[in-house]
Amino acid sequence: MEPITQVTGRAVPLDRSDIDTDQIIPSDWLKRVERTGFGAGLFSEWREDPSFILNEPERAGASILIAGPNFGTGSSREHAVWALMDYGFKAVVSPRFADIFRNNCTKSGLLPAQVDHDTSRLLLEACISDPSLEVRLDVRERRVSAPGIGLDAPFTLEDSARERLVNGWDDIELTMRHAEEISTYETSRASWMPSLRPGAGATGAMAGSGASEPASAP
Repeated sequence: MEPITQVTGRAVPLDRSDIDTDQIIPSDWLKRVERTGFGAGLFSEWREDPSFILNEPERAGASILIAGPNFGTGSSREHAVWALMDYGFKAVVSPRFADIFRNNCTKSGLLPAQVDHDTSRLLLEACISDPSLEVRLDVRERRVSAPGIGLDAPFTLEDSARERLVNGWDDIELTMRHAEEISTYETSRASWMPSLRPGAGATGAMAGSGASEPASAP
């Protein structure tokens, strides 16, 4: 995934709490087999209301979503993160995130910036009154700022999540950082044991012969 060191842009203030993943991306959209295209379904039931904030023309192109507490509760579906990113959001700011949603964010490249309630209220009210307000999230320093209102405050992000985002590491890339150690370990395993090496061990024997029965140990 793409590294993220900072996110700067306009923000959409969604002044609602306890927004769950079924509201973020309704279950009707889960029939899709691709990882893209979910942006059209983001908050799709709420967007049927012409007065919903995402329908306001001045909110188009915003890259940051500012929401109330308990964002991303409910189902563990990754589609909620994919929908936010596909729509164009690069970060979500909230006083509290559901644990699974937060983990899904950092694994996909969406910044979950957790702020205190005072900072959240200040940002929400400022962005409601001024759609052009620019907000900046510095991932390295873990700070949120909005020069237009004199805001400069910290946000919470675990060290491991910060490292993931700054370096652009998803789960596969994290594993491949240890490719040399994995290869060394594989070469030290007994030849009859399952192996990741093509043509080696029980796995290799099955792949090479097309046999459905597992290889037997000596």
